[in-house]
Amino acid sequence: MRQYLIAIDLDGTLLYDFDTISDELTEFMKRVRALGHRIVIATGRPYRSSRFAYERFGLDTPIINYNGGLITHPFDPDFAIVNHTARKEAIIDIFESNIEHIRNAFCEVKDAIYLFREEKEIEPLLHVKGSSLLEVGHLKDTLKNDPNGAIIIGKQGHGRFIADYVAGKYQGEILSRIWDLKGEYDSIVEIYTKDSNKGKGVRYVAEKLGFDRRDVIAIGDGHNDIEMLQYAELGVAVKNSHPDLLKVADIVLPNTAKENAVQIFLSHFLDLA
Repeated sequence: MRQYLIAIDLDGTLLYDFDTISDELTEFMKRVRALGHRIVIATGRPYRSSRFAYERFGLDTPIINYNGGLITHPFDPDFAIVNHTARKEAIIDIFESNIEHIRNAFCEVKDAIYLFREEKEIEPLLHVKGSSLLEVGHLKDTLKNDPNGAIIIGKQGHGRFIADYVAGKYQGEILSRIWDLKGEYDSIVEIYTKDSNKGKGVRYVAEKLGFDRRDVIAIGDGHNDIEMLQYAELGVAVKNSHPDLLKVADIVLPNTAKENAVQIFLSHFLDLA
């Protein structure tokens, strides 16, 4: 039987909310593993808030966090960790130079969180549970190490000003993406390094695990999944994915995460129906 490396995004792809995994999905993913396929989580989340899925599925592979910015192996102390960081001076500059456009912001150094100001509305984005540190204050005062990236919550309609500043000032050294240009997250700007992308992350894991690119399947829904789908032999987008992801997907599923898109697809593709 042909065995695949299956790289799967969490939010909006496998999960329809922050922390719900059904028993049915859990048993299905274990069944996929039992057939010899390897499952890799590739997410923008930190490790602390993706660990529950890793453990529920009983995985034994590396895990890709921060969109490829951090790759670790929970059970292999000899695994060569990948840790891409942005210069703290650049993150502080982006924050200070755009303060008029910013409602809130935070950045992370592995599992430590540096938050501009406490705000109940953004708590779901922080994934505080399991953090090694939560420090509140101006980043110029609190941030002492290079972070894996940053999230800036702009004032309504101001996200584009921040993104334009990053593009103009940093010319590709530091990149940004607005989470949702026309929807709920239209003012949330993600700041990340040029080396942090899921495509590079999945390639690294595939090579470490001995998989040829021809045996890689990638499933996602967001703009941050583009490089991952482009790298994989088979790139799969769930229904209602980001328009730019739909352009590069080999398959667009008729179901959403809430409709169990990943399980339905893999069940048929791997002939497990």
